[in-house]
Amino acid sequence: MAETKGGKGDKNAKPGKSDKAPAKGGKPDAAAPAKEAKGKAQRREAGAEVASAGEVKAAPKDYVARLKKLYQDEIVPKLTEEFGYKNPLEVPKLDKIVLNMGVGEAVNDTKKVTSAAADLALIAGQKPVVTRARRAISTFKVRENMPIGAKVTLRRTRMYEFLDRLVTIALPRVRDFRGLDPKSFDGRGNYALGVKEHIIFPEIDYDKAESMLGLDIVVCTTAKTDAEAQALLSEFNFPFRQ
Repeated sequence: MAETKGGKGDKNAKPGKSDKAPAKGGKPDAAAPAKEAKGKAQRREAGAEVASAGEVKAAPKDYVARLKKLYQDEIVPKLTEEFGYKNPLEVPKLDKIVLNMGVGEAVNDTKKVTSAAADLALIAGQKPVVTRARRAISTFKVRENMPIGAKVTLRRTRMYEFLDRLVTIALPRVRDFRGLDPKSFDGRGNYALGVKEHIIFPEIDYDKAESMLGLDIVVCTTAKTDAEAQALLSEFNFPFRQ
């Protein structure tokens, strides 16, 4: 059987992996497959970091958060006596807690948002949503739909658990802490506070944190006035400034 021109065989035949040129020196790089596998594993770990941090774990059926039990057993009777509520449904309660983290460094490196979202997932115990720019702002080098932060909304059991960790562990670790501003209510029973360093939460490893990130915390209640909301949060041991 005659050979084709140049000995290359069928023109339609596709070259296999063995047809690739060897590395310099005439010998193939034996460590290349190991390096490629290691790189893929690192990318998979980075991509799954946020999901694993906010992974949902089922709680026992009879589990009740400590602050929720405190609210039902002690806070409701106290507020009813103080404000004279005639209906138990009138007593203000916690509705939700919203955590918002903006990442200004994301303008130069969008990977910073992924790292921030992973840290927020560890703090909240719930997978956050990546927020994106609604419109382009050339002054700040922000393009439309660019990832610029992360947010998460906590309700029910996770809300009470986060509030417990915030009041008993995180706030006492704030540097030069002198109490929360009692004037930070919005007039409709909601309270907002800012945290300059997210490493005050015990879930964040200081050595592994890439940068110090700020965090906005909004506690939403069903109170109709700021006085009722402040009385409610004070019963939860919020350290308001005197």
